[in-house]
Amino acid sequence: MSYADKVFIDMCRDILENGTDTRGEKVRPVWADDNSPAYTIKKFGVVNRYDLSKEFPALTLRKTGFRNCVDELLWIWQKKSNNIHDLHSHIWDSWADENGSIGKAYGYQLGVKHQYKEGLFDQVDRVLYDLKNNPFSRRIITNIYVHQDLHEMGLYPCAYSMTFNVTQKPGHEKLTLNAILNQRSNDILTANNWNVCQYAVLTHMMAQVSGFEVGEFVHVIADAHIYDRHIPAVKELISREPLPAPDFWINPEVKDFYEFTVDDFRLDNYKTHPQIKNIPVAV
Repeated sequence: MSYADKVFIDMCRDILENGTDTRGEKVRPVWADDNSPAYTIKKFGVVNRYDLSKEFPALTLRKTGFRNCVDELLWIWQKKSNNIHDLHSHIWDSWADENGSIGKAYGYQLGVKHQYKEGLFDQVDRVLYDLKNNPFSRRIITNIYVHQDLHEMGLYPCAYSMTFNVTQKPGHEKLTLNAILNQRSNDILTANNWNVCQYAVLTHMMAQVSGFEVGEFVHVIADAHIYDRHIPAVKELISREPLPAPDFWINPEVKDFYEFTVDDFRLDNYKTHPQIKNIPVAV
């Protein structure tokens, strides 16, 4: 049984049974089809932990679009792009302007160079530098929620901060890389496992190019919510029986963060229940 499925089922049940209903509140999102308010049931401060050394956390309750989620991760963290023309899916189309730009959001922020004592780095290169030169630092952090640029973003960042932390396990020759993703908001049905898989892949990437083992991935969500029109689908989804977790493959030959392509990652033996179709979209 996939541990990621258990985490997902427990989280959804907790939200549905103990969450707060936003109906009646002034909410920003609306339904794409009729522009009516998109209300949610939400929980504050959800924390989920995944041991990446034991299992890759892809849901089996339904299939997660692994290749597209890796492509988006590389678009943000490797290409540091804010233009949807550099992306091979259409998930960002609603937030792009006529030129395809999402403004000073996501990849743009990771590509901005900052002055440090050691020189000029963007945030990704700073992480790579610290993991190589100062792995036990407690300051290996990225943050793309930049207040001065929010007015120029197509969408405020949801997954906005990563913290990397290195440990030395007794009896292990290699160091272990752990990571925390901080997320201000998470649409549980459409985006939760997508984000989990993305940042689990990122942790694997950072570990491999740094010569580390992969350890724990922690997902912290400030506002974990299920949209009102998603509730029937979520209830049906979590009634399914979890299947065994897939096997994760990352190309062991790649030692440079910027040389990874989508073809360097694979989920083998990934058996899932049927996909849920025609999910209403809140924008």
